[in-house]
Parts: sequence; structure tokens; C-alpha cells
Amino acid sequence: MRLIVMGQQAFGKSALEAILDKGEDEVVAVYCAPDKEGKPVDPVKEFALEKGLPVYQPANFKDADALDQMRALNADLCVMAYVIIFVPEEARSIPTHGSICFHPSVLPKHRGPSSINWPIIGGATKSGLTFFWPDDGLDEGEILLQKHIDIGPDDTLGTVYFEKIFPLGIAATLEAIALVKAGNPPRIVQDEKLATYESWCRKADAEIDWSKPVDVVYNLIRGTNPQPGAWTTHDGNELKIFDCAKVDASGAPGEVTAVSAEGITVATAGGGILVKRVKPHDDKKISAADFIASSGLVAGAVFGK
Repeated sequence: MRLIVMGQQAFGKSALEAILDKGEDEVVAVYCAPDKEGKPVDPVKEFALEKGLPVYQPANFKDADALDQMRALNADLCVMAYVIIFVPEEARSIPTHGSICFHPSVLPKHRGPSSINWPIIGGATKSGLTFFWPDDGLDEGEILLQKHIDIGPDDTLGTVYFEKIFPLGIAATLEAIALVKAGNPPRIVQDEKLATYESWCRKADAEIDWSKPVDVVYNLIRGTNPQPGAWTTHDGNELKIFDCAKVDASGAPGEVTAVSAEGITVATAGGGILVKRVKPHDDKKISAADFIASSGLVAGAVFGK
């Protein structure tokens, strides 16, 4: 088939690479977001240009010239591999078989842009990914293909994405294309009764409330590690917290009950968090032991005040 590959960042690049490596379909063009001044070139664009592929970066897919450009490609299918810009129906329907889109959750659960963070924050033990036929709603189109993953008790946003969803998603990209090519691909209507939506997981969502149960605090930290990074305050300054573990502890919420070479133990409701890696407001990420040494932190200090 003649494919348009539309994507961004590492996932889009790897999806494009997998399609080219398989060698069964012709990539007639690559679409990615417009360049941003002062920002690195998108890996998708860089890789596509290395391979001699046409690259297009329309600012608006409603623009007549952008639509005519897509029509001239005579594509059979558009594969949307990590796309966060809106592509309207008029553009999506140009290829003979329309467009399919990757989303890193098991739709209709966790529609929205931070669909890996929120399941972890909520304590979910399972998630996955979906390829679907996008419509003008947010992640609301018919389902083509779904895959499931387990979320371990110590998984973070980073491990769930890079070690589980990312590689599974690349394999699913090839499988989804094959389903369309074979004819009569699935089009399963999403069950709206099961639908959930969450917006971006932002800094305000990642502030730690040490009075919450230890599991709630722990899930927040791992569900925002590495982005946007859970945070608290120490001596009036922001302190981001990354790698950590649940431990037994007793003290007032946010109280530092112990400091050691292993890290900083902070009390919560029903237990404690052993903080192993942090990012002070004026430094890069460092070990908790280094932060203890540089800040003079001692047991009895209270985070979040």
C-alpha cells in the first residue's frame, strides 16, 4: 500500500523505521508538526529526510493547499503514530482507506493527552494501547486493534511507556496496517458507558499531599516520573521527587523521619516514602544522598510547608 506516515518524536520515528524495515509498503510522504524556533528538529523529520522521503509540515490541515497536497499523493492509508495536532475529517478521509491512529490506552478508557500517567496515578494494574479510526471527537473513533499490558506495583510512567507500550505499539503499528491491507478490518464502536477522559497531567496535578494514604502518594510519584515530576517544598523551595519506594514509617504528614545513604524517609498516612532521587529548584536531578549533603537536611524537617 501507499502510506502517509504522520507522527512526532521518538514513537513516530520508530514507527516509520519499522514500516521501512519491513519493506512491504511504500511511504509516499511523512507529515510532522511545524518546526519551533529554538527547538531541536523533530526526530521524525530528521529520519525521513535521511531516507529521502518527502516531508510536509502544514500548520493547518484545513488549508486548501495542504489538502490538495495530500490528495496528490494518492495514498491508500494514513498512519497516525503519535499525533497531538488536530487533523480534520476532510484530511483524514483523503487516503483510499482513510486514517488509523495510535493511542496509548485501552479505549474508551483514558481518552485524552496524558493517558499513561493517569492509570498509574489511579493505581491501575492494567492498561494498553489502541489503534482506532479517528473521528472529530477526542479519541472517540471506532476501534481497529487493541493490546494490553500489566502495570507492576513499582512501574513508573517511564517504564510503562518505554519498556511496555512503546515496543508493543511499534509492533501493533505493523499489525494494524496489515489488518487494513487484508481487507474488511475491524471497526468496533466504543462503548460510551465505559468512557473516561482526563486532560493533561500538569504540574498542579503533581503536587504531593503528604496527608494522603501512602499508596496514593506513591502512585502519584511513579505516575509522574519522569514527567511532569511530582513535587513538594523544602525551606520554601520546590523539590521534585522521582525514584522512591514504599516503607514503614510513623510521623506527621511530610515529616522527614530518617536520612541515610539510601535516601530520605518521609511520613504519610499509613506509612512512608523512601525518596531516592530528587531535583532541587536550583540543580539537576541528583541522588537523595547528595541532596542531604548539600542541603543539610536532617530528620525532623517537614516537606510541604
